[in-house]
Amino acid sequence: MAPIFKRILLKLSGEALMGSLDYGIDAKTISLFADEIKSVQALGVQVGIVIGGGNIYRGVENSSDGIDKVTGDHMGMLATVINALALQSALEHHGVFTRCQTAINMERIAEPFIRRRAIRHLEKGRIVIFAAGTGNPYFTTDTAAALRAIEIEADIIVKGTRVDGVYDSDPEKNPAALHFPKISYEEVLRRDLRVMDMTAITLCKENHLPIAVFNMNVPSNLKRLVLGEKVGTTVCDGAGVPPQ
Repeated sequence: MAPIFKRILLKLSGEALMGSLDYGIDAKTISLFADEIKSVQALGVQVGIVIGGGNIYRGVENSSDGIDKVTGDHMGMLATVINALALQSALEHHGVFTRCQTAINMERIAEPFIRRRAIRHLEKGRIVIFAAGTGNPYFTTDTAAALRAIEIEADIIVKGTRVDGVYDSDPEKNPAALHFPKISYEEVLRRDLRVMDMTAITLCKENHLPIAVFNMNVPSNLKRLVLGEKVGTTVCDGAGVPPQ
């Protein structure tokens, strides 16, 4: 089987790197992710990655630590750089050529984000990890993923989570939660399903960029998805879930 996508943007949460830990980076988990990503790249798929920082710093929402929102967001951006460097190291240990590009200049450890350079790296078969979000406070890494996917002309955003797609409620708390194999951007926004934040969903909708939400912890799920198998949930134009 041949992959149905030429270029993808993989969005991973920082929490996904924790494995069974309470915080930080689980070496076994990040190695497994690197192996999954390598298997997709070996098919000839060009892979860009945006990773969150919630395993290190979650920001200041509902907190009482006295840190203002802008400072907290900057701390979160730096946390994504730590995760990006860890994932880059894991991928290179698996024999994969990578580049890390950051939205905040830190030339000693990563390249600055330059769209044309990123695309050239992808064309040369390198995996490009985009760190530090958008470089601006008040924007999430979901929005950064949508923005980078549009900029590099990705065919799809694939969002790795702990559950196998989009549900009408949290399946980890509600065993009777309804799974959507396919759903429209409009329904995601109307139902407030928290697939990605509103800005990210709107960006994808306006640019007709589909989103696949799947369980990254199931071995070979990512590979199956890019080969066209029905995995998780697809968010796209006019998917048409009946309103309730």
